[in-house]
Amino acid sequence: MSAVPFLSVANTARWVRERGLTTVLADLTEAIEADFRRWPDFDKTPRVAAHSTDGVIELMPVADATSYGFKYVNGHPLNPTRGFQTVTAFGVLADVLNGYPTFLSEMTVLTALRTAATSAMAARALCRPNPTTMALIGTGSQAEFQAAAFQQVLGVDRVRAWDVDPAAVRKFLRNAAELGIDAVAAESAEDAVRGADIITTCTADKAYATVLTDDMVSAGVHVNAIGGDCPGKTELDRAILERASVFVEYEPQTRIEGELQQLPADFRPTELWQVLTGVVPGRTSAEEITVFDSVGFAVEDFSTLRYVFEAVRGTELVEYLDVVADPADPKDLFALVSAARVPA
Repeated sequence: MSAVPFLSVANTARWVRERGLTTVLADLTEAIEADFRRWPDFDKTPRVAAHSTDGVIELMPVADATSYGFKYVNGHPLNPTRGFQTVTAFGVLADVLNGYPTFLSEMTVLTALRTAATSAMAARALCRPNPTTMALIGTGSQAEFQAAAFQQVLGVDRVRAWDVDPAAVRKFLRNAAELGIDAVAAESAEDAVRGADIITTCTADKAYATVLTDDMVSAGVHVNAIGGDCPGKTELDRAILERASVFVEYEPQTRIEGELQQLPADFRPTELWQVLTGVVPGRTSAEEITVFDSVGFAVEDFSTLRYVFEAVRGTELVEYLDVVADPADPKDLFALVSAARVPA
């Protein structure tokens, strides 16, 4: 049998603790950016989604010339009220040469890490120099990872947090203190964004919503919009998009799931890889408003899986799963189930 290396949730958490959250976020930011800089090398497609009244289940595939990767992920906003996570995920790498899987990993924790790293990567390319304050609207599962990434990668040293759930805010403030992040609870979303260099929106409701209105966004602000991630869900006032420079990961997917749902088909955003490679400029003035309309894309998961696999390969953190049938004769799969050929 051909055993496949596997990284469990427990061992992912252990790896992050031992390596250090800030180190992981910094390294992962660079790994993702390196793959964005070779964007044309990837065979890309929008994720395959199955929607229901309760949420969405998706497959996110991508490949280059040597490796294939995909992530299985769900998004069910009401799950916390039922005692479940909003998002769970696992991912697989495979060898393009023979199609065999080469690595299997949990990706619930890893998705939070890669989303935060991608946000920091985009903000580094688009925000004004030397940001100090971030407004965080939505303090669910993503909040601490976002705050830690912006502190580590951009030097943001103050977070103003707001959520409709006071318990979620208290949870965030407690965890932020453990991370050494200067975080305070805002009295409202309007209060949170006052004086902020960066605004991150990451709410979970599966609906068209306006958690950030046009009058709340001042000249020069960078908006990191990461909550709009499925059809029928948005967070930003359309007027913000109409007066901002809008940047996306992969337009065909963002058109279906992101803030772009609100805009006509002839509106053309800029794909972030073009900024990172110097094909087009990012921010062009201190007064410009920039929006990263992020829905998450498979290249980010691909980068994360490869980075993690290299980090844990050969360590005791890796387990092995018997998931690939590997008969002695590749043409005789029946031998594996034939009672006549099983030794007594």
